[in-house]
Amino acid sequence: MTGTIDLVVLDMAGTTVRDDGLVERAFAQADAATGVRGQTPWPEALHYVRRTMGQSKIDVFTHLASGDRALAERATAAFEQAFADAVAAGAAEEIPGAGATLGALRDAGYAVVLTTGFSPATRDAIIDALGWRGLVDDALAPADAGRGRPAPDLVWTAALRTGAHAASRIAVVGDTASDVESGLRAGAGPVVGVLSGAHDRAALEAAGAHVVIDDVTALPGVLAAFSGQAASAALPAVR
Repeated sequence: MTGTIDLVVLDMAGTTVRDDGLVERAFAQADAATGVRGQTPWPEALHYVRRTMGQSKIDVFTHLASGDRALAERATAAFEQAFADAVAAGAAEEIPGAGATLGALRDAGYAVVLTTGFSPATRDAIIDALGWRGLVDDALAPADAGRGRPAPDLVWTAALRTGAHAASRIAVVGDTASDVESGLRAGAGPVVGVLSGAHDRAALEAAGAHVVIDDVTALPGVLAAFSGQAASAALPAVR
């Protein structure tokens, strides 16, 4: 039984899917193809890209393009193509144990939804490459929800599609401050940061994560501990 949690919403790149610099390399290729960052020095642009990991890619590129939406759209398309080419070449790998964890969550009775800042096409390419179609109830991109992270739309859309009873019965899991902020703004129950991706413990805790764990393989234990407590009890101090 899942007790107080009905739905687990997990980020993809850095949380369940290994990044290993792939996102940054795709950004670099998109910039080389379109000049999206203009006169912004590359170190400054890269810092912004790292800080906004997890957010909708069109929003990130719109900022880098100083509001030029047409340029941002070209850069986003170039980014998605670079990323898709890497996936097709075999670059998509799971965080070790992630697939088994997704399966264990489903077996335990949780609804499981993946979320991402990528386009639907890139999202689908990654899921198909990993063979995860049967492990999740749904997978959402910003285009499916209205706004990307740090807005709460992806979490709320996951709840609507799976019939979650209340926001407080949703666990949100991610490797970036944007993931954490999205979960908190949605009113989710435990908002869990993982250290397998872009942001470190300090950044995740500063963003407000209730719990920080090394990777998703520790998640079932966190959920079991949380579900065993009264709704008003403190969240488990898992590190």
